[in-house]
Amino acid sequence: MEGADHRGWRACLLAGAVFAVCMAGTTLPTPLYGLYQDKFGFSELTVTVVYAVYAFGVIGVLLLAGNASDSVGRRPVLLWGLGFAAASAVCFLSADGLGWLYAGRLMSGLSAGLFTGAATAYVMELAPRGGTARATFVATAANMGGLGCGPLLAGLLAEFAPWPLYLPFIVHLALVACSVAAVLWLRETVRERGPLTGVRPHRPRLPREVRAVFGPSAVAAFVGFALFGVFTSVSPAFLAESLGVSDHAVTGLVVALAFFASTGGQLAVGRVGPARSLPLGCAALLAGLALLAGALVWEALALVVLSALVGGAGQGLAFRGALATVAAASPADHRAEVISTLFVVAYTGISLPVIGVGLLVGPIGLEGAGLVFIACMGVLVSVAGAYLVRRPVPAHT
Repeated sequence: MEGADHRGWRACLLAGAVFAVCMAGTTLPTPLYGLYQDKFGFSELTVTVVYAVYAFGVIGVLLLAGNASDSVGRRPVLLWGLGFAAASAVCFLSADGLGWLYAGRLMSGLSAGLFTGAATAYVMELAPRGGTARATFVATAANMGGLGCGPLLAGLLAEFAPWPLYLPFIVHLALVACSVAAVLWLRETVRERGPLTGVRPHRPRLPREVRAVFGPSAVAAFVGFALFGVFTSVSPAFLAESLGVSDHAVTGLVVALAFFASTGGQLAVGRVGPARSLPLGCAALLAGLALLAGALVWEALALVVLSALVGGAGQGLAFRGALATVAAASPADHRAEVISTLFVVAYTGISLPVIGVGLLVGPIGLEGAGLVFIACMGVLVSVAGAYLVRRPVPAHT
């Protein structure tokens, strides 16, 4: 039994590493947008639209094939996701105009859309019996940790290595190739698989068992992802234009800190429990928004870093709490579909607020646009937090 547990955790961690590689590719361009702006001459609004195209790709896949891995199996879906990740890297390597950036972000979104529900369920299913809580942390940490490694890797390579717009994507292609080999080695966890023709577009649908906990969980996930979306797309421009930070490694590190702090927040959920982590996460998100507002007003790098750390930890608390609560309440044969629905809400938070900020940058400037976003998200997270305090979600084991 002990040997089987060891093999189970090894497979679980390997699947988590593949998950992280895929997600790293989605944030790889973050510290490079300034270089692309200089090369192709586009505005800050275009940066936010390029960023948001990724979210539209994710949402599209989740709606069209969010339940695909429940039917055809986890491994085929992950292999398709890695194929789209490779296609995204090729688009960025070929970029000689704005269209390639849109195509690359779309491919990246398709990859993440295939991975989010399928890889999360896969990591949890590969874990030994009784290891659901730890496996949930592995899955969410792989997701957020991978997102953090993307800008950190690209920033370091852009600052200290040659070919800043090419080498990060070459490295990622190599990691994707290793990930394909890993997925081919891992076992399939879906026992009764159907044909690909059985996968059809669907509206987000929630089994009766999960409806009571889905609403507050989804609100918390939305706000956390909205903060990450705006922070990831706009903070490089703020660091460069308002604070004079031109070092790509520093830019990548600041963005990465938010995602790494999210992983720390997720780890804390094991101690406080999912039910408590949701309102605590909302409170930390509100504090992170306040710090970001201070950073915009006083143009202080220290406040940007604190905002990344506090807001990231809040996002981690809220996100893992939401994921654990929703997954525990879901029937096994609909788990990936329900998780995908949660991610639809979360990635809507990444896309719409980001474009809204981009639209406001022209008439009221980067600082004004950021403050409007902070005010809107502050109201939303306050209402969600108050609701969760008054009506806490049920505890699940």
